[in-house]
Amino acid sequence: MGEAPILRTRDRPGAARTGRNDWQNAGFGVYVHWPFCLAKCPYCDFNSHVSRTVDQEAWRTALVAEAGHMRLQTGPRVADTVFFGGGTPSLMPPATVAAIIEEIDRLWGLAPGAEITLEANPTSVEAAKFRDYAAAGVNRVSMGVQALNDADLKALGRMHSVAEARAAFDIARSVFDRVSFDLIYARMGQSLAAWEAELNQALALAVDHLSLYQLTIEPGTRFFDLHRSNKLALPEDCIAADMYALTQDITASAGLPAYEVSNHARPGAESRHNLIYWRYGDYAGIGPGAHGRITGQDGVRHATETLRDPKDWLAAVGAEEHAICRTDAIPPRDQALEYAMMGLRLREGIDLERYSALAGDPMNVIAIDRLCDSGHLNLEDGRLGATCLGMVVLNAVLSDLLTDV
Repeated sequence: MGEAPILRTRDRPGAARTGRNDWQNAGFGVYVHWPFCLAKCPYCDFNSHVSRTVDQEAWRTALVAEAGHMRLQTGPRVADTVFFGGGTPSLMPPATVAAIIEEIDRLWGLAPGAEITLEANPTSVEAAKFRDYAAAGVNRVSMGVQALNDADLKALGRMHSVAEARAAFDIARSVFDRVSFDLIYARMGQSLAAWEAELNQALALAVDHLSLYQLTIEPGTRFFDLHRSNKLALPEDCIAADMYALTQDITASAGLPAYEVSNHARPGAESRHNLIYWRYGDYAGIGPGAHGRITGQDGVRHATETLRDPKDWLAAVGAEEHAICRTDAIPPRDQALEYAMMGLRLREGIDLERYSALAGDPMNVIAIDRLCDSGHLNLEDGRLGATCLGMVVLNAVLSDLLTDV
């Protein structure tokens, strides 16, 4: 597998901002969590809930109210991105999406050309609302296709067929300039050849962005119980590693190279909202179980978390206009660690000067040299990035790099 070049942060030239302005190195986004789904997928450990009835007016009012409280925490700034995640945000009425976007614009102001993404399931019922979401202000959709094989879709607990996914994708492509979709690989019984064929099908459909995730078994899920009982046969680790390597080669050849461990895009089509996370910017988390990173007007960066249970969240917002259950100041050294752990997921890597400014000390030079010599990291012009070899074992690389910090 050939070595991919390390990307450069072309849109943020010059020296890194430090101190209370560090978040400006990556920008500011707003994440809105819609917790409801039609069914719980057996692999999913996200904060999602199945509910027969949802009081849409109450939820619209509460999400708008919590946005107002978050604005008090951040002070004046401009929102570069908005992301509706879940759960299944495409179950939200378009009027609710419009009301939230309008409120975010009123509270913070939306940057010119702000990216506004909505996650969607590709069922025919939800796809029919795409034009209404576009009219509400959504300009990018991310579709949870997950597989291009009906038997595997059923095994994954998905409620759509391949035909429905293709039809929904065609609608999305006609409505939105930017369309992404997700696939899961290393699925039950999947061979390397089967994944290669499916990936080539996906690339024939892809507009500008693909998210390609290896199936992971998370505690608390149905798949976890099945796996623990030896009732879920997954490809061996060496096969999964081959699938990852093959994915890098095929997507790069198709013009959608990896810019993050699991995300691939044509140049300029990267998910700008997710880049805020990976580049360690600020983001306000709204909705049940939403996390945030907010630098207050005092210059202190805080981690925020809201109540996870939808009923508890709704009641708390009704009483207090927010459901934040934790607000923790993040020590400078911990900020540096978070920046490194997130930023090294990106092909562009991290700015060592910015790391040092956050930590108060330089990164471990001995560990850097050792990992560069072993071919796991690359250091160029003050930026440290993981090589293709390093990306495969990124958790181990991070542990070695940051253990002595």
